This record gives sequence, C-alpha cells and structure tokens, in this order.
Amino acid sequence: MTAPVLPAAFGFLASARTGGGPAPDAAFATRGDRTVIGARLRRQSLAATLVHPPESIPETAHAQDADTAVLVAGELYNRAELLSVLPAGSAPEGDAQLLLELLHRYGPHAFRLVNGRFAALAQTGDRVLLATDHAGSVPLYVRLAPGEVNTATEAKTLGDPATPRGFPLADARRVPGLTGVYQVPAGTVLDIGLESGTAEAHRTWTPPLARRVLPEREAVDAVRTALERACAARVPAGGTPLVVLSGGIDSSGVAACAHRAAGALDTVSMGTDTADEFPEARTVAEHLGSRHREITVPTEDLLAQLPYAVWASESVDPDIIEYLLPLVALYRALDGPPRRILTGYGADIPLAGMHREDRLPDLDTAVAYDMATFDGLNEMSPVLSAVTGHWTTHPYWDRDVLDLLVSLEAGLKRRHGRDKWVLREAMAGALPAETVLRPKLGVHEGSGTTSSFSALLIAHGVAEPSVPKAKQQVVRELFGRTVAAGRHPSGVSTAEVVRSVADGLARGAA
Repeated sequence: MTAPVLPAAFGFLASARTGGGPAPDAAFATRGDRTVIGARLRRQSLAATLVHPPESIPETAHAQDADTAVLVAGELYNRAELLSVLPAGSAPEGDAQLLLELLHRYGPHAFRLVNGRFAALAQTGDRVLLATDHAGSVPLYVRLAPGEVNTATEAKTLGDPATPRGFPLADARRVPGLTGVYQVPAGTVLDIGLESGTAEAHRTWTPPLARRVLPEREAVDAVRTALERACAARVPAGGTPLVVLSGGIDSSGVAACAHRAAGALDTVSMGTDTADEFPEARTVAEHLGSRHREITVPTEDLLAQLPYAVWASESVDPDIIEYLLPLVALYRALDGPPRRILTGYGADIPLAGMHREDRLPDLDTAVAYDMATFDGLNEMSPVLSAVTGHWTTHPYWDRDVLDLLVSLEAGLKRRHGRDKWVLREAMAGALPAETVLRPKLGVHEGSGTTSSFSALLIAHGVAEPSVPKAKQQVVRELFGRTVAAGRHPSGVSTAEVVRSVADGLARGAA
C-alpha cells in the first residue's frame, strides 16, 4: 500500500482535561498550517492544535466516538495488515480512525501491531494513552498536572514557565531545562490516569536479543525483500520519491528500491566547500536514471545552522548533532513545494557499519549497545526536515527491516572482510559494482562537518584535547537558548556561543 504524498499531520500540542478549556498555544519549529480541534467525551475533553501540510485539512489525523478520541502525527506503514484484523466490512478513513477501531478491539496492546512513524494520543474513559512508534522516531513529550495531561511532539511547546510544575514520571526521561517535561520512551504506551496522575508504561517493542543463523543466500534475499517492501510503503501514490543520496551503500540501496517501486526517482546530494561526495552520488544517479541535484553549502553557513539543528532535534548529544547538521542544512536549502524524502539514515546501527573490525563478538556487542542506547537521541525526528515543511522517512528503521537486520548474526554483517556484507550483497544486482564495494563514510565525514566544527573551536583558542568537552558545552548552550528559553535560532549566533564556551574553558584552565 503506497503512502500519500504527506501525512495528515506533522505534529500536535494537545491537552486532555477533566474539564473544558481552550486549545493550548503552540510554538512549533515545524512549518505548516495549524488547525485547532476540540472534543468532548463522557469523562474528559480534548483541546489540541495540529500542525499539518499547508492547504490541507487534517481530518484523518483525528477520530472520535462517544468515549474515545485519537490524535496521530505521522503515518502507519502496515495498513493492509491492520485492516485484516478488523471485522469484515470495516473501512476506517485514515490512520486515526484505524487506530480508534484497533483500540476498541485490542486496548493499549493495539500499538504492538503497528509498524509506522508516528506519535499518538488516545483518550478513553478516565485514561490517557500516549504512544510512540517502535523507534520513537516521532518524539513525544508530556507534562502532567492535576486533572490535566499536556502532550506534544516538540518539547519546546510545553515549556511555558507559568504552567504548574507537574508530576514526576518514573518511566520517562526528563527534558533538560524544561521543568516537569518528560519524553515518552520509544516503543511505549504510557497509560495515565487523568484524575490520579499516575502512569504505567507498556512496552510495545524492544530490540531483538536473539540472533538468527541463516544461509548466505537466504539472508541476502530476506534483506532485499524487506527493504523493497519498506521503500514501497513509503513511496507517494502517483508521485516521484526524493532520496537523499551520498553514493554510499545505505542511501544507494534506498534509492534503488524506491526507483523500483515508483518507476521514477529524484535524488539530491549535499556537500560543503571543504568536502563532498558528489562524484560517488552521481555514479548512482546516472545508473538509476534519476533526476539529480547537487547542493553546496559553504562551511561558514553550515556551522551557522547549528542552532537550527539543536532547535529541531531537541537533542543535547554533540555526536548526534554533528550527524544531523548536514541534513538540516540540506533540508533548509531545498526549495520548491514540500516533498516526501527517503533517506538511508540509520543502517549503521543494526549493521554495525561504523564498527570497522573483524572480531565478531565485539561487532555484536556494538549492535546490542547501540540498539539499547538509541532512544531519546532524536536523530530521526521528522522536525529536522519539517522546519522547511518536508517529511522524511527512513526505511532502514522500518520495524520489520530493523527486526531482521538486528537479529542477523554478526558474521552476516562482517563477512569476507567487508562491512555490512549482507546489505551489499542484497543490492549487488541493482547498483554499480563500485558503489557496492565503496567503504563506509559517515554523512558528517563526507560533508566535512566534524572537522569544520573542531576547526571552529580550535580557531577560538580551544586546545585540541578539550574539543569534545567544548562541543558538549556548545550544544547544551544552544539547547538552553533555543529549546528551553524559546528563542528562534535565527537570533542565536553559533560564533557567539563558541566564543563564550572557549572563554569559559580558558578561564577554567588559567
């Protein structure tokens, strides 16, 4: 089942209450139109603001009956499977209505059936359910107060200092600088009693710990089939997909599968004045016959967009911000109407692509560690592209693809001296040989982001051994200004923050 061009809603800010009240004001980083909705149920009410694609009506992002209401930001990818478990003749219109019917049939466990990229709110009786997809790829935040649950897909929208402090949540992660705001874990339904404020977490997905031993050919076929299905589910109906293309095996594999599903393809590559991967990407684009575009962002302009990367991702991890910075710069440079964008992001985690050695125990240890610690980093947040109205989706983190890739034994990931061997073999017939054999290079490495960020700090007097610490401080200061304090990133200077951090380190060393 192919996807619509854009989801019905990119995000929301909602308040579930025992009484009535107006919809909360929203300060989204996501670009789009806003629609206020309200619902009165038997025991509670809903007031919400949806942010959605321009000139669209987000009707299918909201559904309700007498005692249950559902909001969905994002999209579901296994709709046909989900429809098959509903009674004959059931024909829900849109993802919210589909979830509403599944909730009536399965309760909170309905979310264990869903493969998607979404965050959802469901109100039923005196309970509020907050649900994230298996990867938490659409972040969801919550702030509790007596008789009221406030939730949003962007933490900054919950940061009003006039709001009561709220209740603590043992099963969620505190957001730094935003008192009483917590992030709902990935693959979780947070079941909240509206009147009591108590919450219980139900896990709907966990990374597989067991490993599968498969013959080479069977493993290769399974990976190719799973990736093709994931890309097909994300290709817009009647449209041409846009793929971010570096020329590495990850993005090239997605491009090949998307082209197969749609019959046509647009691709785009990003570089800076210090580094790019344009020749490698061009090789793939020419092989697939895509309409290809190359965008060069000057290094100075790239680093000036650090506030936007932090503002959009709401992450305080400097390594993640470095990975995301070139992508944010690319999305902000894309002109024209909003697009659905497929990426190759995330394949390194289940395949240990950045772990370049042949010792299989260490390789599998890296996979297990990365899968246990990805949550809350927000590296796949749709806000990264939605700051300019685009919608991104990542086939390697499709639930079925992820279940398969993580569970493969390490010898299928590092084999015959090659990293990500099973993926390379799966794409061997669809891509040029030089692409299949090309060594791994991270997006931040190919664009020169890491070296440029380090050089900026060193130019401001930071000693090389102190660069990692300085990066952490810069990112935390940017988070404090843009997310916690609510300043727009256009009014936050990267150079000013770097100078401040460098001066502070120099005083500390004196």
